[in-house]
Amino acid sequence: MDLSESARAVFAVLAGASAATRPRLAADAGLSKPTVSSAVAELEAVGLAAHSGTASGATGRSAAVYRLGPAAGAVLAVDLGPDRTRVRGCALDGTPLAEGDGPRAEAADTVRTALAALPADAPLRAVVVAVGDVTTRDRDGTGMRPATAKAGPVYDAMAVALPQGVPVHLENNVNCAALAELHEGAALGRDTFGYLRIGVGIGLGIVIGGRVLRGASGAAGEVARLPYPWDQGREPRREALEEHIGVRSLMRRTAAAWRDDDGPCPRTAERLFALADQGHGTAQAVVAGHAADIGRLAAAVAAVLDPGLIVLGGAVGAHPQLLSGVRAELAALSWPTDVVSSALGDSGTVVGATRLAVARGIQTVTGGGPGRH
Repeated sequence: MDLSESARAVFAVLAGASAATRPRLAADAGLSKPTVSSAVAELEAVGLAAHSGTASGATGRSAAVYRLGPAAGAVLAVDLGPDRTRVRGCALDGTPLAEGDGPRAEAADTVRTALAALPADAPLRAVVVAVGDVTTRDRDGTGMRPATAKAGPVYDAMAVALPQGVPVHLENNVNCAALAELHEGAALGRDTFGYLRIGVGIGLGIVIGGRVLRGASGAAGEVARLPYPWDQGREPRREALEEHIGVRSLMRRTAAAWRDDDGPCPRTAERLFALADQGHGTAQAVVAGHAADIGRLAAAVAAVLDPGLIVLGGAVGAHPQLLSGVRAELAALSWPTDVVSSALGDSGTVVGATRLAVARGIQTVTGGGPGRH
């Protein structure tokens, strides 16, 4: 959109503040009051800002309050998780507008339902899709797509539900969750940390100086590719570490360890942890072994990055019962490092994707480049 530089600055401030008076817009944008008045008039003329009442100041004077206008539009965030698809739609000031949750196989329908719930007069400015994969340029070089078959087919099946012409941005799901922990979760106030996700798969989100480290090819943090096993007489296999630490392997080890007098063998990780919480001896032993494995992976992360903090997330990793074992193993093997559980749980990825979608939507309106995420 062809806006003046001052109007772009005021729009960005207004999006971040949800509502603001002209004096606040002037202070936050670093502009003079006359310049802000001109910028607000420019934004109102095209529906990007709207008057929303008045506010009384300390001196008793009233000041006009502005918010985003209907033409500012909306954004959509999609988390293509291993089992579930979570979708959120919101305005560019973060106001929630739509939400959806459905099985991974029904991702397209979940997206369509959320899109239908968005206000009809709100143009869709950007879509961010979080995928459990590295992303790469598509064949014609105009967009992004998942790099492997891990997420490619489900992304293609979901993409048919997205409106044509709307910018679609792909991001690794663990990076999105790390951003959410940075801004709203367990890493609040810490600008350098590692977010270690343990679930069906494994992954690491690396945040340094408040920015996600993506690497030369977008594969930074792909700890599934760490060589494993790495021992005398045993050859490492690609993604063997993920196979060993992922939840399917955990449940196989549970079945192997279960005794006849232990009662029914748990079929899910949730049931395994519930039994361990209740003091079941075999369940506790399996959980302790899993915590030690995660602790060794955390020690590798600490040895390379020295992040100071590791946030454990994912369907398995976020369970608080793992904390003591992970901390003990990490302390025995590497540098002193804080370890905490995720504060956002399963919602972390879609929360982070929503933050990215809002930033991308603002860029679409103002014509700005990618900002600090």
